[in-house]
Amino acid sequence: MAKLKIKKGDNVKIIAGNSKGTTGRVLEVNRKTNRVIVEGANMVTKHQKPDTQNPDGGRVEVEAPIHISNVMLVDPKSNEPTRVGRKVEDGKIKRYSKKSGQLLD
Repeated sequence: MAKLKIKKGDNVKIIAGNSKGTTGRVLEVNRKTNRVIVEGANMVTKHQKPDTQNPDGGRVEVEAPIHISNVMLVDPKSNEPTRVGRKVEDGKIKRYSKKSGQLLD
C-alpha cells in the first residue's frame, strides 16, 4: 500500500467532480482503494430499511467516498489548497505545506 499524504481529520478542498470547490474535514481514509470520505461532500441518497435508529426507514443522505487524487489539503495559514511535502525532523517524518512551509502534524 502506498503512503498517503492526507490523514483523518485534515481539512481538504475537493478539486474535481460534482462537489468541486467544497471544503470539509476528512472523516475516513481507505488506503486499499485510495479513497477518502469528506464531511458534507459527495452526498448520495441511500435507501435504508427500518432499524432501531431509524424506525421509519426511507431515503437517507450519506457521504460517498472520493478518490484521493480529487482532494487537496487546505493550508492552515492561507486557507488555500496546497501540495504536501514530507521531511525528516528528529528521526520522524513530518508533513509540511508546500505553499507556506508550515508543519502540519
